[in-house]
Amino acid sequence: REPERVFLKCWDGHQHHSVVLTYAATHGLNHFGFKVTDAADRDAYAGRLAARGIAVRRYDKGEWGPGHGQAIRFALPSGHEMELVYGMEQVGNMLPRTNPPPRPMGLIGMAPPRIDHIFLTAEEVDTSTGFLREVLDFRLTEQVVGDDGFQLATWLEVSHTSHDIALITGPNSGLHHFAFWVDDWNDIRTAADTCAYHGVHIETNPTRHGVTRGQCLYFFDPCGNRNEVFTGGYWVDPDAEPTTWTEAEMGRALFYYDGVVNQRFLTVHT
Repeated sequence: REPERVFLKCWDGHQHHSVVLTYAATHGLNHFGFKVTDAADRDAYAGRLAARGIAVRRYDKGEWGPGHGQAIRFALPSGHEMELVYGMEQVGNMLPRTNPPPRPMGLIGMAPPRIDHIFLTAEEVDTSTGFLREVLDFRLTEQVVGDDGFQLATWLEVSHTSHDIALITGPNSGLHHFAFWVDDWNDIRTAADTCAYHGVHIETNPTRHGVTRGQCLYFFDPCGNRNEVFTGGYWVDPDAEPTTWTEAEMGRALFYYDGVVNQRFLTVHT
């Protein structure tokens, strides 16, 4: 804890933090980051960004905050601030390294093991998607393409999961939601039970997506940000072609069982 910030992580994360809450008058996203496996990768991407005329800010280890690694920060075409980080402090998960149980005893609430993905809004989904693919080596897994041929929403990955980041049409710099992984459908049900018991507003009851084939629950935290607990999805073959959903089937792409576009889901963001 610091006077203005709290550093948090999910129980199965080994790094110092995965979420930082900062005191502010407004809610929303300050920045988000992805880790790189070595310093050479961070510097290589810094070179690519500089070659495109994109300003890059560098942070030494611990300069931004406790436990934080060496990082570069830059703006996406959508205005979101993104980091690439190397050398986060490793604090371990909550299990011993020898003969561990499958999960810690005494976990409270939903107790997700890790962060899963982030979903952002952008005025030009095509432009930001192209940037992620061409400059940062993300792979496009699925997309919703409008009748005019432009991308309405995209899902991209760098870890062979169904998605690590997604974009949907909306204001630049907007946060649609961020998602926590849980292990199975029963954990989705438990998350809904937990929300209901504590009076947390559930936006979308347990259901599944057409895109990613994932199962999900959406709710709002006390800050007003949308959260998701997510499970399922599929393993991505890097050679696979993206799956395309048409504008007419956007409802099923987002919520497969309902099959209709939920306007609140498309328009509410922070």
